[in-house]
Amino acid sequence: MDDLRLRWHAVCSGLDRSVVARLMRLLLVPPSILYGFLMLARRWLYRRGWWSSYASPIPVISVGNLTVGGTGKTPCVELIARLLSHQGARVAILSRGYGGYGGYDGRNDEALVLEENLPDVPHLQGIDRRQLLEIALDELESDVVILDDGFQHLRLSRSLDIVLIDATNPWGHGWVFPRGLLREPRGALKDADVVIITRSDQSTSKDVNDLQRWIHRRAPGATVCQAVHEPVEWVHHSGETLPLSRWSGATAAAFCGIGNPAAFHTTLARLGVCMAHWRVFPDHHAYSREDVEQLSSWAAGLPTDGIVLTTQKDLVKLRVPELGGRPLWALRVAFRVTEGYEALLERLRGAVDA
Repeated sequence: MDDLRLRWHAVCSGLDRSVVARLMRLLLVPPSILYGFLMLARRWLYRRGWWSSYASPIPVISVGNLTVGGTGKTPCVELIARLLSHQGARVAILSRGYGGYGGYDGRNDEALVLEENLPDVPHLQGIDRRQLLEIALDELESDVVILDDGFQHLRLSRSLDIVLIDATNPWGHGWVFPRGLLREPRGALKDADVVIITRSDQSTSKDVNDLQRWIHRRAPGATVCQAVHEPVEWVHHSGETLPLSRWSGATAAAFCGIGNPAAFHTTLARLGVCMAHWRVFPDHHAYSREDVEQLSSWAAGLPTDGIVLTTQKDLVKLRVPELGGRPLWALRVAFRVTEGYEALLERLRGAVDA
């Protein structure tokens, strides 16, 4: 299954230029058009009120995106939860829990990271998010909830719709699933209240400005912000932390299983890491014992002073101190809004106080 997902990404992105891949891209166009039409019709039925959304008695802040993974949503959810908590709100996070792991009570990597970084904020995962909302109300006495990955979850009304757009690949290779990474056509963006352009530092200023102008035209009522995923520190399974400069110039083997592995690779290069080996797993990859053994053999080829690096989302699933006799360190990042921060705060206050 993992190999199939990686193959699909290579086909959709155009990285695979083989004759078979070109044929596959052609064959995926009709189902992509059909799926896009169905998603448009679905959103139109909700807008017209022919399909109804459940009206929550407490504010619901949705954080979502237009594409399948890779926009950096988890650090953004963490930031929104901190901002709401600082305003005195009792916050709970509700999510679908895609890619959960039975070994961790069914929680996925995002829940594990949020649990580690936000120990005081409950995170509920499950298919029925209305039921999760009732638990947040009745058992946790929450007065505001964050609907993680909620832009397409129209069955639950929201007080504020925050949508993330990755500056490095804003439109998922230009096609709706399965030909591309878009979950629905770009026109859905007009329902957003706040649009945050993420990884704005990993694209040219011209591209970011062009993207911002496009968003203003298509979603004139939305507040548009820019943000970066800012490296904070290196973290170890033991809980030890190190400053970012610690591995500058070090020889490393790096791997990840996230939605946008190229962004992680770029960040490591900016931190001065000398990459000897690089490996990519699919997003939400559930590491098996065999994976750990293969990674250990892979890392053993490094010099004796070499290190192994990954992301925090991968570390919380592996939970091992080393691989191949080399220490395993993960990069912890924070979501920092570089443009439109005060406007975002104002929209959050307005949603909570309404």
